[in-house]
Amino acid sequence: MPVNQLYADIFLTQESARCLLCHAPACTSACSEKLDPAGFIRAVRFENKQNSYRHIKTSACESCDAPCEKACIHYDFSIRIREMAQLARTRETKAKEADLSIDFCGIPCENPFFLSSSVVASNYEMCANALRAGWGGIVFKTIGFLQPKEVSPRFDATKKEGTPFVGFRNLEQIAEHALEENLFYLKKLKEDFPTKIIVASIMGQTDEEWTELAKRVTDTGVDMIECNFSCPHMSAHGLGADVGQTPELVKHYTELTKKGTHLPVLAKMTPNIGHMEIPAIAAMEGGADGIAAINTIKSISGLELGKMAPPPHIDGKSAVSGYSGKAVKPIALRFIHDIAKHERLKGVPISGMGGIETWYDAAEFIALGCENIQITTAVMQYGYRIIDDLISGLKNYMAENGYKNLKEFAGSALSNLVNADKLDRDTVVYPVIDKEKCIGCGRCYISCADAGHQAIRYNEETKKTQVLAKDCVGCHLCLLVCPCTAISTGKRVRKPAHMTV
Repeated sequence: MPVNQLYADIFLTQESARCLLCHAPACTSACSEKLDPAGFIRAVRFENKQNSYRHIKTSACESCDAPCEKACIHYDFSIRIREMAQLARTRETKAKEADLSIDFCGIPCENPFFLSSSVVASNYEMCANALRAGWGGIVFKTIGFLQPKEVSPRFDATKKEGTPFVGFRNLEQIAEHALEENLFYLKKLKEDFPTKIIVASIMGQTDEEWTELAKRVTDTGVDMIECNFSCPHMSAHGLGADVGQTPELVKHYTELTKKGTHLPVLAKMTPNIGHMEIPAIAAMEGGADGIAAINTIKSISGLELGKMAPPPHIDGKSAVSGYSGKAVKPIALRFIHDIAKHERLKGVPISGMGGIETWYDAAEFIALGCENIQITTAVMQYGYRIIDDLISGLKNYMAENGYKNLKEFAGSALSNLVNADKLDRDTVVYPVIDKEKCIGCGRCYISCADAGHQAIRYNEETKKTQVLAKDCVGCHLCLLVCPCTAISTGKRVRKPAHMTV
């Protein structure tokens, strides 16, 4: 990659991260060409650079006096939109598209993107707005006969090095509206959006409640039922994760749900367990048509030492509760893999969730076997509008890589995941430092010296680094910490004799 292209990628990424992602963006309102600079920045932010140019005309931006930048309300200094547009010019190619429609559990879906059962899908107006925006369906916030009382405040976020929202903790319970009101919302949503997929999430406290809830939501005309076996912090006994950790209960309540409906049933799994495939198998034995995973992870996101309580604290107290957001994606992907590769679960439809923000995140879940995607935390941060880049980014990626539809793409990465004892341990890949890109910061040297194999030499005079092949084991920690992508992977070779002893 030429140095100027390296600069372009870093600049575009960093500048888009500064954007406030305003509700009514002043930059777009100020554009004399009636373009959408806010949409352009948002597409870059959400890993959709290939399609970002469709919101602007770089030729017009180059000759413009940038009223968009003058109107920008950023509290620091204006987003450098014109320079971003100029750097994006090299990406102006015609976007390609693949078919995102799919039959999930026998139900035709226009695209795989659903709101997951949560606060983002908790009344008619919210769900209707999302469906109008382009979401393929919604999983309505879990309903039951219980009408819980909520605490205030009930959210907290984990931050790191200027990133304000790495992970998210919540103390939300199931739907706070009365059962009859929720049933009305479900019925009206299906009536008003007949081509969209409406999923009712249910949670009972007794055998009778599971069957009765299944009957009641079926009567509203919804397309599918999701059994919430996994909420990590319900205040009432015997609910949520208490069920999901007990395969016998998962099977039993799935059977009771199927008894009350003819609709497809998803069993939503808890990650607060060592082997998710065990309750997943129990759910399928109970008659489930598919698996949804993962729900939030039991957590304490931190302590506010001044109050000696973890936020959010309620009158000085708090409780263990669910953790979500980008930070949980690696855990979610692991569980999706475990389910998809298990002999007794192969071919079972999977609805995946857990840390999905961009089309790229979604593609990772699909490549591991998911045919449906559910999202909450990213919507809480950025709103329903993220659906635009989810759809266009995924369509373009699939088309460029020869996938005509989601069925072809789903599960395509599974064969490349093997047991650790099957990995090649007789070869090594050495890192390669690009002297032109290297800025001499020494980050690779520090990490290798203090946490690696002391295999990088740093020249104090020239500020340049060098890999010492005789000491390097090819761990690639240096590549991960390099802030300017100056380190890449070399060619795989046989390990030298001193490494095979």
